[in-house]
Amino acid sequence: MPATPALTIEHVSKSYNGSKALDDISLTIPAGAFFGFLGPNGAGKSTTIHLISGIARLTEGTIRVFGTDVVADYREARTKVGLAPQEFNVDIFEQVDRLLDFVAGDYGVRKKERQERVESLLERFELTKHRHKEFRALSGGLKRRVMLARALVHQPQLLILDEPTAGVDVELRHELWRYLRELNETGTTILLTSHYLEEVELLCDTIAIINQGKIVEVGDKAQFTSGGRKLEERYLEITGARATQT
Repeated sequence: MPATPALTIEHVSKSYNGSKALDDISLTIPAGAFFGFLGPNGAGKSTTIHLISGIARLTEGTIRVFGTDVVADYREARTKVGLAPQEFNVDIFEQVDRLLDFVAGDYGVRKKERQERVESLLERFELTKHRHKEFRALSGGLKRRVMLARALVHQPQLLILDEPTAGVDVELRHELWRYLRELNETGTTILLTSHYLEEVELLCDTIAIINQGKIVEVGDKAQFTSGGRKLEERYLEITGARATQT
């Protein structure tokens, strides 16, 4: 029997103030995939992520996370998704360990298990010595690690990463890549959006491109890089963009 897909999007449309942000998109991501989701600014990436994670209200079409409908079974679907947004949408005056503990509690994780998970994530992301620092006092790279840890504290099956390495230096970017590979290798399905196309080419096994609210291309990475081309070349060709995303 085929495994349940990590994410199923069927005929989803979304409008804001009469303007369509998404126009009848459908997409399936298999469990265990490292999936790249690309598109120009304003193409519909953020809207799609917001609908999956429940930040925006779905009014047309269906989205299921590991078979759970994000509207009909919102609470259950929410537990299956972890989101690390591009923006640092946290209390910047709160300590790192308290930020993680609060989110775990919000997902209903009991105190003992919550403490264990927080300790494990602090260690995994090399944040232990920074645990009592306020978020605002951290470097950009450490803030990105905290956002990843926060997204994982309730052990989601699907991790959504929106520009996870934006604003970090090369060394830290490579460290984050290592973390993400490890997560994916241990079974976490990852949906990645990034303006660093070399990052997507390096990490992802499957890629979709959205443009003007429509999915315009989906396929294995090899499909986008055939003939020795870089992903960036194919991306520019598909979207008709004049500038690179890097």
